[in-house]
Amino acid sequence: QVQLVESGGGLVQAGGSLRLSCAASGRTFSTYNMGWFRQAPGKERELLAAISWSGGSTYSADSVNGRLTISRDNAKNTVYLQMNSLKPEDTAVYFCAAGSMASYYIHVPGNYAYWGQGTQVTVSS
Repeated sequence: QVQLVESGGGLVQAGGSLRLSCAASGRTFSTYNMGWFRQAPGKERELLAAISWSGGSTYSADSVNGRLTISRDNAKNTVYLQMNSLKPEDTAVYFCAAGSMASYYIHVPGNYAYWGQGTQVTVSS
């Protein structure tokens, strides 16, 4: 099992950038595939980006149009989400999640079993 804690959210103006971090506890972080999700009020949770346990495979949702980049540092037990050119519609609670599925399936939202508590991102116009 792995415990996840997100940080780095906050208020930013449209066009700005934020980097979210997700720190994991436990010595097995490097064996988990990781994903970043978000949920806006009244909307379903959506998978934005994912990265395999080794960092060798990544996935980004079409909806982010290349504005978000996922990365990980297994030595620091941390996964990151760099967000650029933020828009008001990016306002949401952002979650990181971990899953132990085969790396081929990192793009499948239902495969993530462990979740952080989320961090709020608010983009003002």
